[in-house]
Amino acid sequence: MKLLTSPVQVGNLILKNRLVMPPMATSKAENGKVTPDLIRYYQEKSDGGALGLIIMEHSFISAEGQASANQTSISSDEDLAGLRELTAAIHANGSPVFAQLNHAGSAAKEEVTGRVPLAPSALKHPKAKDNRLPKAMTAQDLEKVIANFKEAARRAQAAGFDGVEIHSAHGYLLNQFYSPLTNHRTDEYGGVLENRIRLHCQIIEAIRSQVGAEYPLALRLGACEGLENGSTMEDAVSACIQFEKAGVDLIDITGGLGGYVRPGHSEQGYFQDFSTAVKQAVSIPVLLTGGITEAAAAEALLQSGKADLIGVGRALLKDSDWAKNALCAFQ
Repeated sequence: MKLLTSPVQVGNLILKNRLVMPPMATSKAENGKVTPDLIRYYQEKSDGGALGLIIMEHSFISAEGQASANQTSISSDEDLAGLRELTAAIHANGSPVFAQLNHAGSAAKEEVTGRVPLAPSALKHPKAKDNRLPKAMTAQDLEKVIANFKEAARRAQAAGFDGVEIHSAHGYLLNQFYSPLTNHRTDEYGGVLENRIRLHCQIIEAIRSQVGAEYPLALRLGACEGLENGSTMEDAVSACIQFEKAGVDLIDITGGLGGYVRPGHSEQGYFQDFSTAVKQAVSIPVLLTGGITEAAAAEALLQSGKADLIGVGRALLKDSDWAKNALCAFQ
């Protein structure tokens, strides 16, 4: 049986196939608002309904968590009208869509947000181009972030998104808490892994209390750090076990502070060792992205137990008909 074209269940949602468009920033929003250009982009990518799932690019949950000037906002009820228009356009083409919720942490830029970035610890971000330090988050800051994620999930559900994904990868706030390189806290949010993912689990539980038990909830984990003394594969496995217990329906495996590429690896699905280890430890579906450009390679990854879903990003970015053509050729 071919797995790529077979259905899979995520929470209460049954996806018609295993092919996913992962979140990729477009910088097409204006002042946080959805623009006609952004809607046209997603209409083009979803045309024909070939994708089992689309995960929209990251949206900021609060003003201080904004990553870039033209990022989409889900931080205010004023954002709902544009987001509803966007989900309606994607649904009209026949694919479900998740919102990705994000706080940039120390990856935020003061020039964009107008305030000193927040982070687990007052440490320079590994990818920072200057020596400015973020402000270590207080207990009050942490409570606000949890509340902001919860409110963002409420908005996503109200805007017609079929689920939400928590962003804990690519060097943003939750990735910074997860990584021992950026989290030097000495309270209950730092040190051992259980403490470094405490905020994640509190956010998961807060979102669950808001959206209900059945609404699909994913978490994107920067499992592969790619940096010396960073998080480990054992950390990723242990964390994902806890995320499932807290209420997550889908784990999305990608890179951490080192970004979405993996130096020294050119194989299709280059985070597959991490996704395999996680898949063997949890009972929920696991999504794998990373350099996958051929349907046959995607099928092989599924058949060999490396993942349950396959994310294809840059190939879709280059060719909006990739999914349709790949599935037609594959069948």
